[in-house]
Amino acid sequence: MSQIVMGQYYPGDSLVHRMDSRAKWLFLMVFMIFVFWANHLRSTAVLLFFTLVAAGMARIPVSVFIRAIRPALFIILFTMILHLLMTKGGEALLRLPFITIYQEGLRQAVFVSARLFVLISVASLLTFTTSPIDLTDGIEWLLKPLQRFKIPVHEIALMMSIALRFIPLLWEETEKIRKAQSARGADFDTGFFIKRLKSYIPVLIPLFLSAFRRAEELALAMEARGYRGSEGRTKWRQLRFSSLDGWLLIVAVLLFFVLRFLE
Repeated sequence: MSQIVMGQYYPGDSLVHRMDSRAKWLFLMVFMIFVFWANHLRSTAVLLFFTLVAAGMARIPVSVFIRAIRPALFIILFTMILHLLMTKGGEALLRLPFITIYQEGLRQAVFVSARLFVLISVASLLTFTTSPIDLTDGIEWLLKPLQRFKIPVHEIALMMSIALRFIPLLWEETEKIRKAQSARGADFDTGFFIKRLKSYIPVLIPLFLSAFRRAEELALAMEARGYRGSEGRTKWRQLRFSSLDGWLLIVAVLLFFVLRFLE
């Protein structure tokens, strides 16, 4: 489990692990609405604090959590630098020959990067504490009303679950190919940005071939096991709401009132 990345399940028996996947999906959607609703640093700080507390309750090691969000750190840092350089307003904090950093730019950089960090962290927390099967069942339950419009809900849920499952697999495959190319003399760490992008072309081509091969193997395995879609299928494991899920609803309501007070 040392190579765990975003999208992978971290087995455990915490309170968060034992919650119903449907309740966690609903809470995630409500929580994301809260994140975009929060327009002040203090509100975002409350959401960040809640995310860290939830990660502690789920007993997710800090090292594992950091490894999971590491791929998204580039986006967070890029967004922060962009706001620092482009957003103007308030008092000038730093004046350089070509760059001037303003107070509003610093505030927006911290605010937007914290918002992105919270979104990525809470989404990672869902996949950490919910098995792929439960994720699929939860998505299918949430999308069930769309069946009235002849939308293949089960197939959509299955595709989303497979996509989540393939994230760590593709990441591991990328690292293997990258190390193999480095052993053959490829250089990925020097040169300008465009040169580094070009150096990853020998990684992307075998990665795509590997992804298509894995997809074909998965399709053949599902067909060999008699998978024919949702028609006539029954479920061996039935999802059930518990008192823990009720507490999750209470937490969502409390968060709403706290954010409303802070806004």
